[in-house]
Amino acid sequence: MTALAIHAFPGFEAEAEKLAAATGLPLRSVDIHTFPDGESRVKVQPGAGTAVLFAGLDHPDGRLVPLILAASALRDGGADRIVLACPYLCYMRQDMAFTPGEAVSQRVIGELLAQYFDRIITVDPHLHRISALAEVMPGVEADTLSAAALIGDIIAADPVLAGAVLVGPDGESRQWVSVAAGRAGCDFLVASKVRHGDRNVQISLPHAEEAKGRPAVIVDDLVSSGTTICRAAEILTEAGATRVEAIAVHVLASQPALKAMAKAGVSRVRSSSSITHPTNAFSLAPLFAAALEKELKHGN
Repeated sequence: MTALAIHAFPGFEAEAEKLAAATGLPLRSVDIHTFPDGESRVKVQPGAGTAVLFAGLDHPDGRLVPLILAASALRDGGADRIVLACPYLCYMRQDMAFTPGEAVSQRVIGELLAQYFDRIITVDPHLHRISALAEVMPGVEADTLSAAALIGDIIAADPVLAGAVLVGPDGESRQWVSVAAGRAGCDFLVASKVRHGDRNVQISLPHAEEAKGRPAVIVDDLVSSGTTICRAAEILTEAGATRVEAIAVHVLASQPALKAMAKAGVSRVRSSSSITHPTNAFSLAPLFAAALEKELKHGN
């Protein structure tokens, strides 16, 4: 039998506490001190067996080095298996060099993490041309969880959204909106999108008239600039939707972006706990707790 503990990165203690409560595992802190030159001193509470490192990687450039140092310290301290429980996984969107000279960050970061972790668990990574996370993390158990069903449960339990139509703002969102709609017992539509830049997108929504007289919920994996949400909301409002909301797994949107979405007719934006944000409305701890059952069977 081996020991099993959750090690929480600074800033992720609240979610790690929920995960510890759900699994019954002990919770330990990772201490990070930043020197004046920007270097980090990382200290963990060592122990044998399996270590679960709980850390999100939004705003990643300041977190990747401490993450690697923490994993190394856990290994040096006796851990024979290290699991990264990562609500938001960084650098997954760039899976090819779109212009000469660009780094393929997905491959670089995937291979880097694979050197330090035996298993990586994340939620709805922003993948495009690959179907499985393991393709960019050689030799590692790579598990992709989805929050789509949780989103469906939230919609189903909200009386304000009774009879809602769910809307995917582009073709890639179909995988989330279809599952959420099935879970909530709702109809859904999927828009098509042409992106000309970060803040220049064109959207068309076939059968938008189905939103007339009904609340509409835009469902997506990631909201960043909010431009796509704004365009979809304008179409839905023009089509006669009584209310427009947005629910996403990951929200990075700034306050100006949130204001722009409100101005476009979005009455409420909700997100998971993957990234600390004013829109946070539901926890991903249940997903991680279920995924860690495998570790519980082999240790604790």
